[in-house]
This record gives sequence, C-alpha cells and structure tokens, in this order.
Amino acid sequence: MPSRHTRRQFLGSAAVAGAGLALSVRAAAAAAADVPASLDPGLGPLPPSTTGSREYDLTIAESHIRLDGRAASAVTINASVPGPVLRFREGEDAVIRVRNTLAEDTSIHWHGILLPPGMDGVPGLSFPGIKPGETFEYRYPIKQAGTYWYHSHSGLQEQLGHYGALVIEPAERVGPTWDREHVVVLSDWTFENPYRVLSRLKKQPDAYNYQRRTLADFFRDVSRDGFSATVSDRLMWSGMRMNPTDIADITGATYTYLLNGRPAESPWSGQFVPGERVLLRLVNAAAGSYFDVRIPGVPMTVVQVSGQPVEPVERDELRIAIAETYDVIVELRDDRAFTLFAEAMDRSGFAAGTLTPREGLSAELPARRRRPLLTMTDMGMDHGDMAGMDHGDMAGMDHGDMAGMDHGGKGGAMVMSPAATPSPSTASDEHAGHEMPPAETTLRAPGTPPPATPHGPDTHGPTNAMVPMSTKSRLAEPGAGLGRDGWRVLTYADLRAVAAWPEYRAPSREIELHLTGNMERFSWAIDGVPFDQAPPIELAFGERIRLTMVNDTMMNHPMHLHGMWMELESGHGDRSPRIHTINVKPAERVSLLVTADAPGRWAFHCHVLYHMEVGMFREVRVGADAGHEGHHNAS
Repeated sequence: MPSRHTRRQFLGSAAVAGAGLALSVRAAAAAAADVPASLDPGLGPLPPSTTGSREYDLTIAESHIRLDGRAASAVTINASVPGPVLRFREGEDAVIRVRNTLAEDTSIHWHGILLPPGMDGVPGLSFPGIKPGETFEYRYPIKQAGTYWYHSHSGLQEQLGHYGALVIEPAERVGPTWDREHVVVLSDWTFENPYRVLSRLKKQPDAYNYQRRTLADFFRDVSRDGFSATVSDRLMWSGMRMNPTDIADITGATYTYLLNGRPAESPWSGQFVPGERVLLRLVNAAAGSYFDVRIPGVPMTVVQVSGQPVEPVERDELRIAIAETYDVIVELRDDRAFTLFAEAMDRSGFAAGTLTPREGLSAELPARRRRPLLTMTDMGMDHGDMAGMDHGDMAGMDHGDMAGMDHGGKGGAMVMSPAATPSPSTASDEHAGHEMPPAETTLRAPGTPPPATPHGPDTHGPTNAMVPMSTKSRLAEPGAGLGRDGWRVLTYADLRAVAAWPEYRAPSREIELHLTGNMERFSWAIDGVPFDQAPPIELAFGERIRLTMVNDTMMNHPMHLHGMWMELESGHGDRSPRIHTINVKPAERVSLLVTADAPGRWAFHCHVLYHMEVGMFREVRVGADAGHEGHHNAS
C-alpha cells in the first residue's frame, strides 16, 4: 500500500546470498564492471519438475552497482538489476523463499498471478511484509501460463531496482510456434534518491519537463498558424495551468532508460540464427515510463497480452504501458544485427538492445522523433473533426467558440460554465447514453464500445482539479505521438482472445470510478479521495460487475487489479481480451468486466509508482477476509 513515511536510509549490508539463474547473474556481473554484456543465447526448454514444485531462493539487499559509467546503490534481487528470471510450468507449485537483508521492510508482489491473497505480497493489506533479517516463504499453485513479472510493493523500492521477470510455460503448448525466446525487461533508473524525486514533484510538478515550448516555438507557430491563433492557444493552456508537453511526470532529465538492466550506451545483446522465429517477452517494469517499441524494418506479431493468448496481429510498433507485458514473434531472416528500440513516450530518451547472429555486430539506432504534444482530445474537447489534432494544427479553429468554457475554475479544472451546463437529465446522470439495460442484455455487441459521455460541473471528489468536458472510448487510438508516420501501431481495439470464454455472462451492476488529480499539488487519487481516506470497494463473492473508469486528468494512468482478471469491453464479446493492467488515456472512458471469484482483500491502483504512492490506490474486498497466510522463519 502507499507508504506514510519519509525516505528511510538503506543501511543494510551489501552482502548477498542465494542462487539465481546464471543468465541474470552473468548480466549483473557485466553491469557491475560496466563493460558490454556477453551474447544472451535466450531461454531454452524448461524440463518438467520431478516433484511437482519448483523452488527459488531470493535475497533482497542493498548492492553497489555501476551503471552508465557511474556508481550507484540499488535494491537488488540476488545481486542483480533486474532480478533473476523465475521460470515455472503450469500446474506446478511455486515455492519461493525471500530473505530480507535490508534495514527496512520489503515485499514481493507477483504481478498478474492468480493466487491466495496472503501470497499476493501487499504489506498491510494481505500480509505484514518481510521484516529485516526475516525470510518469508511464498507458496502457491501455478494456474496459468505466459509472461509476467514481480516487484516490491514497499515504498519506492521498485524504482531502486527491485523487480524481475516471471515466465510460465503452458502445460501443453498450442498456437504459434517459435525457435528461440528472449525476455526483454524495460525499466527506468534515476541516480537521485526517489523520495527526493517525489518531493520535487510535489513542489514543482513540471520539474523534470525540459521540453516545454520556447519562444522559438512561439514564433514558429505564429509563422504557421497566425498570431491570433497562437496567442489563443497559449492563453488556453495557461488558463488550465497545464502544458501540452506534460506527457510524463519524470523524464530523461533524470532517468536513464534500461533494457535488461543495461543502458543504450552498453546495450544488451540477444542471439538468433538467421531464419529463426524469435519470441520476445516484453515487460515494462518501469516506475514512471511508457515505451514505444519497434525493430526498424521488422514487423512484430503480437501473440499474448498480460500473459494471455490473443489472435496473432502483425504491427510495426506498440506502446507498452507501465506494468504491461506483451509477447511478440519476429522473423529475422538476414545475417545481420537488428536494433530493438524502446523510445520513451515523451521522447526524452530511449532504451535499446541488439539482436544479432554473433558477437561483434552492431546495428544503427533509428532517428529520434520529435516530442508529442497533448491534444484537444486529451482535454476532453473533441470538437468533431478535432480528434487527434495537434495543437500546431489549430490555425483554423475559432477560439471564440470557447467563450462558454471556464478554463480557470476549480484551480485550473476543465469544467463547463453555467452557460454550457448539460440538461438536468444529463447533469444528474453522467452515464447518460451508457446506462445498463437489464442484466441479461448488458453485454455489448461487437463494434459497440461505450459512447462519449458529457460531464456536468461535478469535480468528482474534494481533491480533483480537472474535469474534461466529455469522455469517450479511445481504445482504437494508438496514443500521443504515434500513428502519423505510416507505421502500423497496435491498439487495444486490435486485441481479441483466441477462444471464447466459457463463463462469459452479463454483469449485475456497474461501478464507475474517476481517476482524478491536481497537477499543481502532484495529488492523485480515485474519485478525488486518497487511499488513506477512501472506503474499500466491496464485491460479493461470485458476482459479475462492469468496472468503468473515467480519466478526468490529462495524464495516462496504467490501472492494475490484483487477484482477478479484467475483460476489456472492446466490442469483441466473449472474445474480449483478459488483462491485469489497462492504460487509461486522458479524457477516456473505458469499461471492463470482472468476476469476483477470489475471496480476500486485493489492491487496485495506478502503476505509475509516484501516483500510487501519493494516493491513487483502493482496496477491493471480495467476500470474507481470507486472512494472512504464509510462513515466516527467523534468519
């Protein structure tokens, strides 16, 4: 859960123990020496366990590493960042002993894994945390397959390196085939104390935005759009106390972007044989960064999302939100090296690796793209043909039509003025046009995503400072900065499960939650109420709900539900993709179906670590409390 303490010093021993995979240890040793890593051959077949279980020993410690030519102190798992790749087979039991050598509590959450609540690893919610000097044994059955990951749920340890990948082989492999596979863990690293980063954001939310528009941008826009349109555009943004370059809270001004723990200056290299089909297991383990991933000149076939199989779809690029996982297959036919490029969403930096048939080859980096700008749609001001329009294209817009909008009210909120208030029926029911019919008919037909919904003057909570004029489904949109260069970009609307879900049924009720914030205070919450003041979301065991999220802010929020699947209502009916994390775009309304089939106390939160830390978090209770489980051993 979000911690309620200031930064505590990590004073634990740098000594580490325990065995991890040789691949991770070798990569860690190379990173410590700050020299190029040896060629990664990829993962081979995982033999079945003879005992029905598979065991790992992990040690959490403060370790000294060298990164990008600089010394740093990290929270490591078995001496490496990221931690070792943990591998299992569906149907086995996982037995993982975690020893804490830090001077503070720690934990591990198994992201996307269905397990008993006491094994979920959220301190104060489902278990008490792992005290300094203790060893906690996680034990749970493996009931699924796919690509997942694990990370700390204690304070800001995740930003300090406490994360790793988790791969589960299916009991029986079906579907697309491949010859070799590589795990690709994307992340971000700051040499700053992460609690100092949070403190800076609270004092100045745009402290790391070094890409704000300049006087030169103003004159360029004047020459293109005219003086009046340019001044109107600047006044509009000023009235909202926002900047169209506010794409990410934390940027390359402090972040070094990593691929398998390595910066682009000394990249990770993965091996292949020309002509092979290579599976790339992509994991975004970043604390604050989205990545746009591509291999220039090579299409990617997406075959899994959130560890779950989807109908293969070929694309040139995909945006992977924080905490998401995607499996993609690429065919590398040429006897040469290829660049695996992961560009930060705000274009302030990138991570990169190399896929190569042998040592010593390198590939060119693609040209960097210009940073994107927020649009009218991101403000909930989608005036017909203006959807997806960049602010630089506003020359023909009549800014006088905006006179009915109060850009400065509610501390910069985008709210309707009285002159533009909806009719009483709409103002009293924000879900007008999206109301649930009787339960047996609430499942939407293919091609009918939730419609746009106008908002009234309600601010959705005491701390909220932003309310878009209208919200709508944006599942078919690639996201800011994508889709204008001719490349095929993956969208949520492209994802369709490979088979129909056997228990696809109508929900009995709908829960609508608003993702809210105040940029000036760096305050983030759900329904305008921070976690420590919010009641839990109560679900009856076995009930089926429609969870509708409305993003009242101009930031992206990757929302993660622990313990249960979310079925994305994207118009595919019983072939809706099952996911554990959904990115909710600015001014977006998105709906998912959830079956409350896991009794206990579960977390639901934004996976931007700093948003969660300040309050964008809720407890979800299903039936009776399952209690605390697990085994503690003194050590």
